[in-house]
Amino acid sequence: MATDLACKTVYSNDSANRNFQPVFPVDRNNLTLHTHFCQPSAFPTNAKIAAPIASDHPMRQLILDLLPETPPTLDNFVPGGNAETLAALCGWLAGAQRETSFCLWGEIGAGCSHLLQASGFAYVDAALDPSLNSVTSAGQMAVDHVELLNEAGQIALFNHFNRLKMSSGMLLTATHQPPVHLALREDLRTRLGSGLIYRLQALSDGEKAEALAAQAKERALKLTPESIDYLMRHAPRDMRTLSSFIVALDRYTLEHKRAVTLPLLRELLTLETRP
Repeated sequence: MATDLACKTVYSNDSANRNFQPVFPVDRNNLTLHTHFCQPSAFPTNAKIAAPIASDHPMRQLILDLLPETPPTLDNFVPGGNAETLAALCGWLAGAQRETSFCLWGEIGAGCSHLLQASGFAYVDAALDPSLNSVTSAGQMAVDHVELLNEAGQIALFNHFNRLKMSSGMLLTATHQPPVHLALREDLRTRLGSGLIYRLQALSDGEKAEALAAQAKERALKLTPESIDYLMRHAPRDMRTLSSFIVALDRYTLEHKRAVTLPLLRELLTLETRP
């Protein structure tokens, strides 16, 4: 049975019967159409007629508009088996630990970049700035892909580490392997290895599927196991994109009053990846 929370009511002034006005509450999940009639005086005279979706609006642009730019935060990070690492990082950021540096290491897609950007520190990606030319202050800093620093960048990070240590500052870094194995200057490698070091493990497919199901349930969005499996096989695999797609799917089904089906998912994913 449709609930009031899951329905939208559309008023129409085009009834063939001049004495009655049809009201259509639409349940986005099962799309059951409930029709009942009421006297014109039973609904507000200032009720707005639902405007149709503009037919000339490019579908691809609609999908791009729907996909949200969700900023990475500590709250929207899906920990999976990394609960201990996340707790340690949150404690360090809150000042529970006095170590100058905190190093996260893990494979691509494990979530290191997400946590660095969520830290609130000045974020620098060595993949884009290997010399750290963009670093202009001695404040707290988060350096991603440390293994890609060139010689100038390694010297700059070494000096920045020393300044932070003298001022009780904090340095958050991320690499693809533990600092001891990085091909960096010995002095920098030693500095990074002297602080807290935690590994981030990539989520398994099962953990991603469970997270997607939970996020969909929070939005009262019905995703069958087959739908989740389809997303896992055809959508980008990083959890941030998958989570954003759930938000976009929720908005799209509400706006178009369509249930989540495999053809719908196929349509959206095809449009999203079309050049």
